[in-house]
Amino acid sequence: MKPRCPACDGTGTLHEPVVPVTQYASPELIERIVYAGHDPGDDPAWAVSGATSRAEYGAWCGHACGMACLRMVLAHRDGDAPPLLELLHGTREAGGYVERPDGTVKGLIYAPFVEYVRDTHRLDSRVRTDLDTEALRSELDRGRMVIASVHKEIRRPERAAPGKGGHLVLVIGHRDGLLHFRNPSGHRPDTVSATVAEATFATFFAGRGVVVDPTRHL
Repeated sequence: MKPRCPACDGTGTLHEPVVPVTQYASPELIERIVYAGHDPGDDPAWAVSGATSRAEYGAWCGHACGMACLRMVLAHRDGDAPPLLELLHGTREAGGYVERPDGTVKGLIYAPFVEYVRDTHRLDSRVRTDLDTEALRSELDRGRMVIASVHKEIRRPERAAPGKGGHLVLVIGHRDGLLHFRNPSGHRPDTVSATVAEATFATFFAGRGVVVDPTRHL
């Protein structure tokens, strides 16, 4: 039986438990990948992503932060979720990723992603591009989660933010002035399941994202 969640029940402001999912198959390799240039495709656990080959995994894992967020939401709601690459290719077919002629990838594109998760996974979701931390907290107070665009260096919040946006994390709630979130590219356990002050989060946050409601099944 799926554990009861206080935020889903309307009795709390923090979804618990939310089992962390990283966009890289081996969490212990993330620090080497993000800070030491380790090839993410050189991962012995690549098959757990649902990829059909190591090459496919290597080509897409760096773009899968949003899919890791989605997988966490679905697992929280349903107790299980499809593999990472299955979600990614479903989003890709819906137009949420666009492969450019030069081989680079544009995405995650929010509007087609929302259409995909609503149509395929019956997950209530919507795009918001007008979020500050007060609005973010208001969404969390309503039992929702937010897939939020932040700078990837939010994994080291003790340092000044070098920018805003470009990476996606799943904000799962708030308590005592702290925002709780899951970071798909956290390089240590405490940065995968992370908490930061709202004011600190704001320095990394681009003010946009996708609001999802795990309490509703469309």
